[in-house]
Amino acid sequence: MLGNRAKRMLVLAAGLVLVVALAGCGGQPSGGQAEIAGNLTAVGSTAMQPLVEQAATQFMAKNPKAQIVVQGGGSGTGLTQVASGAADIGNSDIFAEEKSGIDASQLVDHKVCVVGMATVVNPGVTVDNLTKQQLVDIFTGKITNWKEVGGPDQKIVVIHRPKGSGTRATFKKFALGGVEDSAPGMEQDSSGTVRKMVAETPGAISYLALSYIDNSVKALKLDGVEPTVENIVNGKYPVWAYQHMYTKGEPTGLKKAFLDYMLGDEVQGQLVEKMGYIPITKMQVERDAQGNVT
Repeated sequence: MLGNRAKRMLVLAAGLVLVVALAGCGGQPSGGQAEIAGNLTAVGSTAMQPLVEQAATQFMAKNPKAQIVVQGGGSGTGLTQVASGAADIGNSDIFAEEKSGIDASQLVDHKVCVVGMATVVNPGVTVDNLTKQQLVDIFTGKITNWKEVGGPDQKIVVIHRPKGSGTRATFKKFALGGVEDSAPGMEQDSSGTVRKMVAETPGAISYLALSYIDNSVKALKLDGVEPTVENIVNGKYPVWAYQHMYTKGEPTGLKKAFLDYMLGDEVQGQLVEKMGYIPITKMQVERDAQGNVT
């Protein structure tokens, strides 16, 4: 027969074994890694929106307790919202240093890939090349008819992007040499809508990320150089931008997990090129926030 003290010791030992067993099978997934869960909002550039949306869909399939919402609105909106704390991630075609009113020192830049941008026209426009000066003259309203640049006798319809658009900022800086694009015209804030309007409007001209260009519109050469991945990679074609995902401070938790996924093999090795973007590792040139290429 066991004494009372011995019985109490056995009960305590049994209880300890039970606590250890429960801790081993309950709190964390196998491998000891914390479960990825929570809500995250990524806002900004419509040029990179398709890539982030697709990556988010794949990420959530692997992590069902994570909820990621991807929204457009333009690079300016993305930078403003991440800086104010209204969004977890700000997607941008431009460096934070290029956006007035943003304290770039508070933001951490995660470059995901590169996107090229091209002048696009309605397929009925027979022109297939414009010089930089012709492009400037069209987007400043000096040239108003396609016959002035070797095309049909047809009015040019300019479709602009809003001032907060990173695609507009990139196009203005590298295709127009910084000249203000002041020609009268319509304004659309979504890349998808711009493509639709150019496709459906006779004489229309605008610009799009290469990831949005399909056979419903026609991409033009610039100074005889085609807007191809090869010409962007080797520095021959100048209209391109890094695709940035900014966080306010160093990312942790779900933000870090998702950004690690964006920069990992599944996205970089497969999704980026499949969707018409360019991996940074392929670039033979680099560009800083001031536009200097090395």
